[in-house]
Amino acid sequence: AAANLRSSALPDKVAKSAAAYLSAAPSGGKHELPDLPYDYAALEPVVSAETMELHHSKHHNTYVTNLNASLEKLDAAVSAGDVSGIIALQGALKFNGGGHVNHTLFWENLAAPEAFKAPTDGALGDMIKCCFGDFDKMKAELSAQTIAVQGSGWGWLGYNPKTGAIEGATCANQDPLQATTGLVPLAGIDVWEHAYYVDYRNVRPNYVNAIWDIINWDVVEARLLAAQKAAGKI
Repeated sequence: AAANLRSSALPDKVAKSAAAYLSAAPSGGKHELPDLPYDYAALEPVVSAETMELHHSKHHNTYVTNLNASLEKLDAAVSAGDVSGIIALQGALKFNGGGHVNHTLFWENLAAPEAFKAPTDGALGDMIKCCFGDFDKMKAELSAQTIAVQGSGWGWLGYNPKTGAIEGATCANQDPLQATTGLVPLAGIDVWEHAYYVDYRNVRPNYVNAIWDIINWDVVEARLLAAQKAAGKI
């Protein structure tokens, strides 16, 4: 699809943006809803099977469906040299593409509560001590940031490739962390109401405080090591 960008009718910036979206599509041309590495009931009692099924099979699947539809429209607009059409699709691509990316990362950084072990040593444990003091202080700081998100959005633990540190951040709606802040996502907490309303109603603090018990810190540490390697820090 990206080959259509050779059209001289498209301004360079618009063409590059469209090419980036189209080239990011899988080889089959369609993004797909990823399978979960656990059953819907695996995260109980922190997150119910009902919430997980709705969140994964309905909400995440909607982002995937709408992303694919937007990419089809983008391909058609590029082929037609329709600059206005390409620009008009940017919002839908960012929202649905971000929703797909964010949720894929989110599912991967969760695990059954019986697998929980606070990262007190190793590369991640050492980084937490260096940047926050200890695990409890990091948890308190990130929880406060995440609970304070206005409306819908995400709380993140991210790696800063410029400073080599880890830090907390928040993003509105489905804005992806790295594209928005430059931070590499290590662990995300979804604070859209659909992520917790069935289990916690509108009491976001209870949900955020509970979700720490199902964070998969092995995955978070693996992401940290990969980000450090990519940044040339190890």
